Amino acid sequence: MTLPLGNGLIVSVQAPEGSPMRHPDVIAAMAEASLRNGALGVRLESPEHIAAVRERCPEALIIGLWKRSWPESSVYITPRWHEVKAVWGAGADVVALDATDRLRPQGEELERLVKRAKDDLGAPLMADVDSIKNGLRAASLGCDWVGTTLFGYTETTQDSKPPGLHLLKPLRDGLPAQTGLICEGGIASPQTARDAISAGADAVVVGTAITGVDLQVAAYHRHITRQTV
Repeated sequence: MTLPLGNGLIVSVQAPEGSPMRHPDVIAAMAEASLRNGALGVRLESPEHIAAVRERCPEALIIGLWKRSWPESSVYITPRWHEVKAVWGAGADVVALDATDRLRPQGEELERLVKRAKDDLGAPLMADVDSIKNGLRAASLGCDWVGTTLFGYTETTQDSKPPGLHLLKPLRDGLPAQTGLICEGGIASPQTARDAISAGADAVVVGTAITGVDLQVAAYHRHITRQTV
C-alpha cells in the first residue's frame, strides 16, 4: 500500500489507561481536529477507539493497533492474530504491529502473522521496528510500511533516545521503493518532523507533542515545581 500523500503528518491520538482523555468520544474529537488541520491520517489504539473514529470520520486514514501485555513477552503492540483481526475488523485501513525480533506471546511468529494477515484479511501492515535490520526484514516478509516506532523502547535500544533519525537513510536505501518509511517516536517539534522528512521519511507520526495532554501537563508541572522549590 502506498502512502496517500508524501511528506505528511500522521497524528497518534492515544491516551493512557485511567485518563479522562481515553473516552472514545474524546479520542474521536481529537482525531477529527487533527484531520481538519492537515493530518493525512491518525494512529489509534484499541478496536473501540478505531470504531469511534471510523464512525465520526468515515473517510479518515486510520492506522490501528491494540496494546496487550503478556508476562512471557515484551511485545505488546498488536502481538497476536487475535489482535490483528480485531483491529482490522474495527475499521483500520492499516494494522500496525511489533515487527522486532523479540519472542511474541503464546508462540506467535511474525512471519506467520504477516502471511495470515495478508492471505486471510488482505490487510496492509505497518511494521513497528527498532533497527535497520528488523525494518528490512519486515519489508521482506510483506509489511507495506516500516516505522521507527520502537527505537529506544526495546531491550537492545533502551539506552538510545528517539527519534531514530539516523535509521532513515539506510532504511530508505535498503527498502523497496514501494515500501512506506515512517519516522515515529520522540518527534517533539515541527523542525524535527521536517528533519525526518529530509532524512528520507515519507511521513512522520507525532503523538505526545500534539495529543498527549496527560504527559505534557505532568512534564510542565514537574519542571515548574523543580524550579520553584
